[in-house]
Amino acid sequence: MHALPTGEEIEDVATTSSAIRDAMETVISGRSDLVRLTVAVLLAEGHLLVEDVPGVGKTTLAKALARSVDCTVGRIQFTPDLLPTDLTGVTIYRSHSQEFEFRPGPVFANIVIGDEINRASPKTQSALLECMQEAQTTVDGTTYRLPRPFLVVATQNPIEMEGTYALPEAQRDRFMARLSVGYPSRDAEVEMLERQEAADPLAHLAPVASVDHVTRLVDVCRRLYAAPGVKQYVVDLADATRRDPMLRLGASPRAGIQLLRAAKALAAMSGRDHVLPDDVQELAEPVLAHRLLPSTEARLAGQAATATLRAVVARTPVPGSARDVSPRAATG
Repeated sequence: MHALPTGEEIEDVATTSSAIRDAMETVISGRSDLVRLTVAVLLAEGHLLVEDVPGVGKTTLAKALARSVDCTVGRIQFTPDLLPTDLTGVTIYRSHSQEFEFRPGPVFANIVIGDEINRASPKTQSALLECMQEAQTTVDGTTYRLPRPFLVVATQNPIEMEGTYALPEAQRDRFMARLSVGYPSRDAEVEMLERQEAADPLAHLAPVASVDHVTRLVDVCRRLYAAPGVKQYVVDLADATRRDPMLRLGASPRAGIQLLRAAKALAAMSGRDHVLPDDVQELAEPVLAHRLLPSTEARLAGQAATATLRAVVARTPVPGSARDVSPRAATG
């Protein structure tokens, strides 16, 4: 049994995550909710899929996160002719030394920014599967570990747009959360124009946390307390999506694991030492919706998987009150 985090460790998570969010919001105007969930995915050691139309700031969000943490960054422009070795790296033969040398690809970084991931072929997209699930990659029979923390932030255009490929189900399931940037409010858009009128605010964004510090915070979030009732609630939500007749594909067991990890990160960011059902409910849509496939009946009725998920969350019973889910209740 792992040791529960101390009050000082929880405070460190809350303070540092707040500093990262403040730094990002100097670039991202009027979307504090989006920034909050992005940082939660980082601290939960997951991967993030940002989906929306071109020009709304998907890549800017990813770059703002990367600039806020003093870490290595890899950048991949996904195109139809991109090869798997362009991501993972390649082994070359050095004639002068008569030895083979491995040249690592852009996935060997703490934060990997993938632009328009659904413009690459399914074969190239699949090259990320091992990286995202096991934090390692295998090239020419040799397995290489990737650095910690390892976070893929991929952007994607809506599937209806020209020149896009649908992400395979296995690929979507490895993304902890999917977020939609959306258009900013009128006031936020005016603020954005003022900020970027003379200079790019990204150029002046300085790191507020080191990679080692973030790695420690990830471990703190993993150790946060989640009561048996909260874990049961996560399982109940996942199971309800599998039984719903309006869904052809429900949430996987991996989805439940990632939902709990994200809820722990969100709770720690709020300065709490335990997970509330509210944390799970807030994250249910960004963590689960992109993994679900509507049934034929749902498509004919024009009902999206997101609407079905909201109905599932609304009718799934919630465990007891906050006093029943704290570590003090468990020990006392």
